[in-house]
Amino acid sequence: MNDVVLSCRGLVKKFGGITATNDVTLELRRGARHALIGPNGAGKTTLINLLTGVLEPTAGTIMLEGQDISRVAPHLRVRRGLVRTFQINQLFASMTPLQTLALVVSQQRGLGARWWRKLGQDAGVAERAQQLLEQFRLGEVANQRTEHLAYGKRRLLEIAIALACEPRVLLLDEPVAGVPAGEREELLETVAALPADVSVLLIEHDMDLVFSFANRMTVLVNGTVLTEGTPAEIEANPEVKTVYLGHGDEINEGLPLEGRSHV
Repeated sequence: MNDVVLSCRGLVKKFGGITATNDVTLELRRGARHALIGPNGAGKTTLINLLTGVLEPTAGTIMLEGQDISRVAPHLRVRRGLVRTFQINQLFASMTPLQTLALVVSQQRGLGARWWRKLGQDAGVAERAQQLLEQFRLGEVANQRTEHLAYGKRRLLEIAIALACEPRVLLLDEPVAGVPAGEREELLETVAALPADVSVLLIEHDMDLVFSFANRMTVLVNGTVLTEGTPAEIEANPEVKTVYLGHGDEINEGLPLEGRSHV
């Protein structure tokens, strides 16, 4: 049985004369906790946009569970189990977390517009929404408008929405970006507790999160895969250290990897 759930081969994306991704090959295995790291401008978000169908590749192929999805529309990739979060929240400001999750669960179950009925009329939707609220520590704010939530709670809600889509592959795009220090621990613990049967590709600048979460890492530089390996291999790689030492906005403002507090 092939345990590769998502892969890309020779993936190229050009914008005019600029090559944003250059012959990128990557494999995400079943149940993976895989991190994609690299300096700003490395092409990480472009790669995620290619994998999820926001952008079409100039060349190369993308496979999801053995099927070529290189030209499949984004919403159809979601239906096939490939779901992402975004760097910037994509939430309904006037809705509550409970309403939002009820909407997503209803859509996922093919109930369409009927989600707006009183939740008690559909026990399955109500039960699943409540499970997600508890899992993502949103119970106390379930009935607050999203626009009034603390930023960390909005991030938790976004990941809850992604999980409500019942993904087999989840792409987390900088989940702790912009989250204040006092709210990060809850988010980090929740990410660490994601279901084991969901394969996760994490894009993140926070090295504490990356090294505590990932069991496999890919380093992207100038749109090209520099190296891939275990966290220990990446940490010991002199090329990776050189790349990050040359970019002051990465890894504790340019400190070598050994400078991280947990090492």
